Amino acid sequence: MVVSVRDGRTLMLDDGRELRLAGIEVADRGADALRGLAAGQTLRLESAGPAADRYGRLVAYAYLPDAGPSVQEALLAQGEALVSSRTGDKTCAAALLAAEKAGRTARHGLWADPNSALLSSESLAGLDAARGRFALVEGKVLSERESGATVYMNFGRRWTRDFTVTLLKRQQRTFAAAGLDVKQLEGRRIRVRGFVERRGGPIIEATAPEQIELID
Repeated sequence: MVVSVRDGRTLMLDDGRELRLAGIEVADRGADALRGLAAGQTLRLESAGPAADRYGRLVAYAYLPDAGPSVQEALLAQGEALVSSRTGDKTCAAALLAAEKAGRTARHGLWADPNSALLSSESLAGLDAARGRFALVEGKVLSERESGATVYMNFGRRWTRDFTVTLLKRQQRTFAAAGLDVKQLEGRRIRVRGFVERRGGPIIEATAPEQIELID
């Protein structure tokens, strides 16, 4: 049973364990939405990979007694969360992305102002402001290059300024097995999710196929 809500994706359970909701990232106001869904509720938990994170918190998908969608899906559909860069298996990813899309289509929560939740790859000021934060970035892959052990998907002509997505060459097979051939993304519009860093220009490092969605 949930006895308190720590933040937008962290719950304290009556057996003393701290539960971290798997598969989502939340905005600052997410705690109120989670409190409305889960406070005082008895949850059914399903594993999402490792049983605990490095802080000892239980990590799982949580379901309410009514056997409906997960708490994560409910938050996504309300526009109070974004699908994270790590979701578990392909089935989990599909369900979470569908819920996020429903919230985006209905312009709930974060999506009431789409520019606050989804950045254009050309919005250099927005990308700079998002440094160190989780973000969704949408744009057209201008070119794809390999250098050493890294694949670079460039969204502009100047890597010192423009947005880039990177992944390790050895991960290409994993992406291909999930139906995403990174060598075929040049000229395609994609949506990528992850934490924005800066190495010359802004970058997101892709480590899992569910981070990249084709949008054309």
